[in-house]
Amino acid sequence: MNRTFTTMIVGLLFVCFQSVGQHSITGQIMDGGSDEPLIGANVRLMETNEGTITAADGTFTLDNIADGDYKLLISYVGYKDQNINVTVNGGNQSIGAVSLKESLFLSDQVVISGTRMAEKLTESPATIGVITSKQIEELPSFNPGELLARVKGVDFVRSGVVGTGVNIRGFNSNFNSKNLQVADGRMANLIATGLPLGPLNTQIKEDIERVEVILGPNSALYGPNAHNGLVHIISKDPRTSEGTTIAVGAGNQNLFSVRARHAQVVNDKFSFKLTAEHTQGEEFSFADSVYIDRDGVPGNEGYEEFELDNDFSFNRVEGALYFSPNAGSDIILSSGYSNSTYLAPTNVGRNQIKDWNIFFTHLRYTSENWFAQVYYTSSKTDSTYAIDERTKQYYRGVDSGMTHDEAKGDFSYGSGAIFQDDSKRINGEIQYNNTFGDVEIATGIQYQQDMADSKNTYLLDDSDDLNVYQMGWYGQVQYKFADSWKAVAAFRADNHEIYDFNFVPKFGVVKTVGQGAFRFTYGQGIAAPTILNMYGDLFSGLILGNAQGFTLADGTKVEKQKVEKIQTFEVGYKGQLLPNKLFLDANAYYNISKDFLSPVTVVGVTTERGNTPIDQVQSGYGIYGGLVATYINFGKVNTYGADFGISYYLTDNLSADLNYSYFNYSVDENDVENDFNGDGEVNDLDILVNSPKNKMSLGLNYSSDKWFGTVFMRWVQAYNYYSSYQIASETKPGWTYRGTPIVENARSTDTWNYGPLGGFVNVDIGLGYNITDYMTLSGQVTNLFDSEIREFTASPFIGRLYSAELKFKF
Repeated sequence: MNRTFTTMIVGLLFVCFQSVGQHSITGQIMDGGSDEPLIGANVRLMETNEGTITAADGTFTLDNIADGDYKLLISYVGYKDQNINVTVNGGNQSIGAVSLKESLFLSDQVVISGTRMAEKLTESPATIGVITSKQIEELPSFNPGELLARVKGVDFVRSGVVGTGVNIRGFNSNFNSKNLQVADGRMANLIATGLPLGPLNTQIKEDIERVEVILGPNSALYGPNAHNGLVHIISKDPRTSEGTTIAVGAGNQNLFSVRARHAQVVNDKFSFKLTAEHTQGEEFSFADSVYIDRDGVPGNEGYEEFELDNDFSFNRVEGALYFSPNAGSDIILSSGYSNSTYLAPTNVGRNQIKDWNIFFTHLRYTSENWFAQVYYTSSKTDSTYAIDERTKQYYRGVDSGMTHDEAKGDFSYGSGAIFQDDSKRINGEIQYNNTFGDVEIATGIQYQQDMADSKNTYLLDDSDDLNVYQMGWYGQVQYKFADSWKAVAAFRADNHEIYDFNFVPKFGVVKTVGQGAFRFTYGQGIAAPTILNMYGDLFSGLILGNAQGFTLADGTKVEKQKVEKIQTFEVGYKGQLLPNKLFLDANAYYNISKDFLSPVTVVGVTTERGNTPIDQVQSGYGIYGGLVATYINFGKVNTYGADFGISYYLTDNLSADLNYSYFNYSVDENDVENDFNGDGEVNDLDILVNSPKNKMSLGLNYSSDKWFGTVFMRWVQAYNYYSSYQIASETKPGWTYRGTPIVENARSTDTWNYGPLGGFVNVDIGLGYNITDYMTLSGQVTNLFDSEIREFTASPFIGRLYSAELKFKF
């Protein structure tokens, strides 16, 4: 009994001695404008690098702090960092409520996309552009994609009233899957084609917190589709955006949009948000020409697209439930659905997108050191079709003696015009991150299963199993040394069921100087063949996917398609040249690309696809006799360029932005591997750069408590563009494309060549007024001077667009 008592006394004394000088620091982090608590704000003790994040009520606790003087660094995405001196001396210490101010200056921004960890924009080893919450809030349009035109280094194109798209650093096409779209860490691209969801997305503008755009490859952390760049859309947390928002907008082209969002904090454990949108309107009046050859003789008459429907409509709903089991951790369940009808340009004309449904369910777990997610995505349409092919088939029927009613029905879809989709995808990921002194690590594993199903309309659904698996392991280490230096190393190891194993590294060094930082980055990226590239079956087998390779009639082997590879060397600077006045973001890069993923190309008469006789694969064998167009790898090219962005703050309310980008390439003209079209000469028709050499924009932005507005001017140098059947080029004497002379404002084999893209100066203006704290009226005019602008092939000429929006907040 005495021994037990003695043991207890010794244990209590040990605990007491251990706790001497060990205390806690507590506080609460608030929004300086609304006094709402900020959940997930980072609080870090600079001397020990120990840290935590704030709970649902904005509070935090740092335990086991010894007596001494400390500096706390408090940061939150979109807000200005704050440093607080704290002295711990003989007891627990509270810093009380601390208000963070919304960041006015780019150098204060915190981003997460560059390294998958929160860091200041100036200290990221990647070139990142940010579309802020204020820019989104003050855009008088339902389409936040319009703001991508204001991000430096981005090739922005508008293909109509609703269609917006981006490309980064060259090699654009009408079927570009090399730029990855991510939403809250979830891949937001189509399953079979790999294309970004774009207008098919489920998010509404009012629920977007910010958009981060990475220029250049980021495959080491995000996988093979982050080849040219990454667009990461980050939604609002209901705990920091509580309330109800209703927005009603209208404009020309019969545009009408109504959107609603409600976010509510139920208690300190539960919160939720709900969003909905209905938008409808009419596309610009434009009917592309369709040419039909009869009996092998080119037709001179261009037919308008048959039964063209210019109406568009979008319906979107989303919901999310947030549960905080304890301080610093969240379980988030979200789901979304969209139904879309609109016109979409492709490299073989336009598609009539009809009732295309996207659905997802997303479960996430986040804590200070762990992140895990699993999500399910589905894509479904029964009546989408290729307008060009349906038009040709309709007139074939009329020419053969059919009546209009006979030719326009099922017959008009009989040559493969219809596209149906019932594809599904499952993704999973688990990531661990931690800080050990000056070293930060992050590592994770990702899994993806694609289950593509075209109901045998555009994929080889019957002859191949279209369940495709892939798994990737990624890791990253950041090391801060010598006070102002940071080194970053990252990698990704991917294993894919079809295109096998790939290893992708990335390295970067960042040197902080004053209120800015210099950086050098070396990275690799890969662009993977899509399921369409591997298993496509278009127009009765004229176009076939290349997952297995082909044998030509003369015995020549066409290798199966593999990944395209890129190496990038980049230097840059980001920071304030004049404190709180002048911000510069500049970079220069040099890329080495090889094994291009080609556009669809005719390889010749084939006898086998893989080990299968071609007559058992090609449904139109009786027509084509084994003649196949497919996708291959070819060539090597070096590209280089620079991007410059300058922001000058005349006052806290008025700023000016100037962006300029230069892009060019070099290629070995004596290397036969670069002769894609096999005409014995290496030129622009082989290396499909499809990007302007020079582009520039200038913006003037004003924002105060009552008024806000912008004037934005964009100049794009004229450039030639070739994408499969599509062409937009100046006259090239002596050159032919797909057997037809390249002549501006004349027929190109299948379509009309309207001349180069770009070559315009465009001016947009916007103005808004906060009538009360609860009501805002705003409007904008796009293409103020109604210039004739054509930014994309298979797209209309963009005229003036004007819209007005009334927004209520409760």
